[in-house]
Amino acid sequence: MSKFLKSTTALMAVLTLASGPAMAEKLGLGRTALPEEIAAWNLDISPDGTGLPEGSGDAIVGEEIFADQCAVCHGDFAEGIGNWPKLAGGANTLDREDPLKTVGSYWPHLSTAFDYIRRSMPYGNAGTLTDDETYAIVAYILYSNDLIEDDFVLSKETFLDVEMPNADGFIFDDRAETEYSIWTGEPCMENCKSAPVQVTMRATVLDVTPQEETSAEPAAEVPTATTQEPAQEEAIAPPTEESAIVPAAFDADLAAEGEKVFRKCKACHQVGEGAKNRVGPTLNNVVGQPAGAVADFKYSKPLIEAAEGGLVWSEAELFAFLADPKGYMKGTKMSFAGLKDEADQAAVVEYLKSFAD
Repeated sequence: MSKFLKSTTALMAVLTLASGPAMAEKLGLGRTALPEEIAAWNLDISPDGTGLPEGSGDAIVGEEIFADQCAVCHGDFAEGIGNWPKLAGGANTLDREDPLKTVGSYWPHLSTAFDYIRRSMPYGNAGTLTDDETYAIVAYILYSNDLIEDDFVLSKETFLDVEMPNADGFIFDDRAETEYSIWTGEPCMENCKSAPVQVTMRATVLDVTPQEETSAEPAAEVPTATTQEPAQEEAIAPPTEESAIVPAAFDADLAAEGEKVFRKCKACHQVGEGAKNRVGPTLNNVVGQPAGAVADFKYSKPLIEAAEGGLVWSEAELFAFLADPKGYMKGTKMSFAGLKDEADQAAVVEYLKSFAD
């Protein structure tokens, strides 16, 4: 096919699409869409909650749905797999050179998450989630970002109770009212400044600013880049005598709370009778146990080195590890972002103590 014919064909296709509705009406094709058909596509959700459907869901139910429908791309903990987007984490990183933009750290409106998930997810099977399932998935994503408790029920009545950390991080675009009028007049092409033009600053990296004839000042020195020595990785501190203190008396109520928090961990770790190694090792007897002690589990090299150095999973060491696994042990295979709430850390450790022999 010639280039001319290709261009002509493309142009005709565009014209046909552009004139489709008018031509259809003229030729008696089709019919006016019914109100219920329009309503089926009118699914947009406003930041103030307008358009939210009936229904509800919490993080506990959402975790199961997320594992079935979303985890293959976004990970069990919404941490992202490969190049798929991370949905959790990134708190307080937006002012860094390489910020992590997630639902919890970056998105200003929760309505965007609900609207997008209901329309476009799960990948390859969009539009199949019920409203209750969508509420539950959104609740689990919020829970993964430490924005709600696991028993918080998300619905259109409670939707605005959720505070998004970056809600005030965007600037309303008011340029149409404040700036456009400045640039819509006739442009000035000559004698636009009443005062003589003066050079007020000079380029320091490239010698591009014209030198004044009377200027005898030497060119500013170009700052040279300094090579910084790479920061040494923090070595894992050897366990102290304080960290080896015998745990306090068992707190059954705290352990009950820990069982709820442990739902974040059970995708990789098992406890109790019949527990087996999965992505992570079993955690029976872990409190007070030397690191790397579970048989037949392939530990990461950093943990093996820490175990050889005498690391013991005391309560203090477990608290530190649970708060920031990757920060505590660089190179760990554990992809979990950590438990930022100290109460959650204490509850999980107390729960794990209930599985001691």
